[in-house]
Amino acid sequence: MLDDSGRFLVDRLVESPSHVQDGPDVAVGALEEALDQVLGLTGVARESVHAVGLGTPGPASADGVISSKGATNFPQTAWHGFDFRGALERRLGVPVTYNNDGNAAALYAHHVHFGSEAALHSSVSAIVGTGLGGGVIEAGRVIRGAAGMAGELGHVHIPMQGLLADGQPVPECKCGFFADAESVASLTGIEKNLLPYWLTRFPDHELARAGSIGEAAKLVRGYGDSDDPLALEILGQQAMALGRLFTIASNFIDPSAYFVGGGVVEASPKFREWFLAQVREHTLLRYEQLKVATFALIPDRDMAGARGAALAAFHSLVNAL
Repeated sequence: MLDDSGRFLVDRLVESPSHVQDGPDVAVGALEEALDQVLGLTGVARESVHAVGLGTPGPASADGVISSKGATNFPQTAWHGFDFRGALERRLGVPVTYNNDGNAAALYAHHVHFGSEAALHSSVSAIVGTGLGGGVIEAGRVIRGAAGMAGELGHVHIPMQGLLADGQPVPECKCGFFADAESVASLTGIEKNLLPYWLTRFPDHELARAGSIGEAAKLVRGYGDSDDPLALEILGQQAMALGRLFTIASNFIDPSAYFVGGGVVEASPKFREWFLAQVREHTLLRYEQLKVATFALIPDRDMAGARGAALAAFHSLVNAL
C-alpha cells in the first residue's frame, strides 16, 4: 500500500489465503478481505483507497482476463476466460490495474534500482519459481505486447549445446516446447528434466531416497546452499540457462539492467551472490554493453510482486492527473 507521495505504508508481507481453488467468486471475496486486513494494519479508511493493483500468475491478457485454456494456478473451468481484474474492480468500486506477477515484480525491481531515473532506462527480469516468469521494462513502463503476453521469458528457446551434459536428454517444458528457458530454469524443470538425469550420475545421493521426485526437487536449492556437488550441477545449469536468455535479450532489448529473482535465490547471501555471478558469466555482452549494464537481484524478494502491483496502480493515478 502506498500513500499519496508514493511511500509504502507496509514494510512486510501480509499473507492471507487466496482461495483460488474454491473458484472465482470465493477468490474475489478473499481479495477484498485481504485489502481490509491491510487497511486495518495501516489505519487507512476504505474510502481513502483510490486505486488497487492486482497481480496474478499467467497466462492472462493485459486486462487481467485469465486464458481461455485456464492456467496452472486457476485449474477449474470457471476460471477459463474469467475477467479477474473486472470482477475485483466491480467488487471494490475503485479502479483496478492489472499486471501478471512477473511483470509486477520486474516493475518494482526497475523502479527501486533506478529511482528517479527509472524513465530513462530499460531492464529485463527473470523470476525462477515453479515456472520461469519475468518482465521487460522500457522507459519505466511494463511492455505488455498486443495480447498481453510480452515478457513470457520462460518460453524463449535457448541454445542447449554446452549447457547439457553428455547423454542428458533435451529438456521438455510443460507448455510442450523443447529447450526453452523454463524447461531448465524452474522448479518444474528440476523435477521433470534435471534431477532425474543427475541422480543417474549421483546414484547414492540422499535425494534419491527423498520420496517422490517432486519432493526431492524442492530440496535441491537447500543442498546447493551447502555446496552439494549434485545440487551445484543442477543450479549451475539453471544459471547458464538464464545467462543465455539474457544474452538473447541483450540483442533485441539492450537493457540497462538484468534482474534475477524467485525461489532460486531464496537462500543465503553467499549462494545468491554465487548464482548471480554464474548468470552474469554466461551472459555474453559486447564491450559497449558491459560498460553500462548492471546485474542485480530483485529486492524484497517475496514482496516484489505485490509492491510492483501497488506501484502500477499508483502510476495509473499519477498519469491520469
